[in-house]
Amino acid sequence: MNKSTLIESSSQARASQSPDHFDVSAEPAANQLLAWRRRVGHVIDVLPSSSAVTLPFNACIDRYALGDRVFSDCASDHLVLDRPVSRISTDDKRDYVFQVYTEGGIECIQGAGLESRSPGLASIMALDLNQPIRMHRSRCRVLSFFAPRQIVELALPHADSLHGRIFESTNPLTRLIVEHAAALAGRVARMSEHEASQAFDTTVQLMLGAFAKQAKLSGNVRAAARSAIFDQARRYVRVNLYQPWLTPESVVVKLQLPRATLYRLFQHEGGLGRYIINCRLREAADEIVRYPNRQIIEIAYSLGFNSASDFTRAFRRHYDMSPQDHRFLALQRIGKKL
Repeated sequence: MNKSTLIESSSQARASQSPDHFDVSAEPAANQLLAWRRRVGHVIDVLPSSSAVTLPFNACIDRYALGDRVFSDCASDHLVLDRPVSRISTDDKRDYVFQVYTEGGIECIQGAGLESRSPGLASIMALDLNQPIRMHRSRCRVLSFFAPRQIVELALPHADSLHGRIFESTNPLTRLIVEHAAALAGRVARMSEHEASQAFDTTVQLMLGAFAKQAKLSGNVRAAARSAIFDQARRYVRVNLYQPWLTPESVVVKLQLPRATLYRLFQHEGGLGRYIINCRLREAADEIVRYPNRQIIEIAYSLGFNSASDFTRAFRRHYDMSPQDHRFLALQRIGKKL
């Protein structure tokens, strides 16, 4: 090997990616699941059953930091993962996450604003870390793309509507994306950060295009019009959350939008009325933690709820806990950080 080749080889070696590797196999069997819980706990909670805690558990992960992006290659046994609103109210994780399953997948998805469902094993799933979710995951290998919020929303302004959407491996585009992501996982350790970031962005753009097409928000002039209407309606709702007159009918009348088109656009959200309620509940969840000395009923009334019982029922149905429990858990989490 001549001198120039040696220098070039050394330069390439310095440029390659070294993963942050973690494997629970180094832990005693009784600690393996809890060790994994600690490892991923900065993003999402693992909910172990009492019987599973002491059983052997297999999981490992390679994590690559690519500037403000993160790519991870993870394999694990069956898990229940939870990101509740009390967690979201107290942390700063707001990325979008696109998960590509090369083995196994999601068995069940639950979350505030999402219909509980058991899809066929998902090949691709979109998550917004600013929204609650609980998922039951089979034994799997999953490639995760953590993309900064501003980058995703620049490409797709209403990207938060993708939360919980999935693709099953039933069409050529899905299979192409899975193959592309798997190829990246196979060579990322040998790539420079710049090369890896470019490959990361290409894969994310492919997934965004597929999800936008699924939601009928891209592809032609009519899709662009639907996208603009969707964005306009969502902005209007969020600006007027504290107005008692905000209803689906008021949105239709005020914005003079086609009723049928508007309702179809919010179908994934459970309908426009459900979207308004969900936005108010999320605002209430944030206010309950932001102002711990303010009466919960005052917050509920300010957001258009007519009684404490109506608000508590809606909150519990949406978040699977009472407003009081949400405040307690969130403040407890804040106290642990101090």
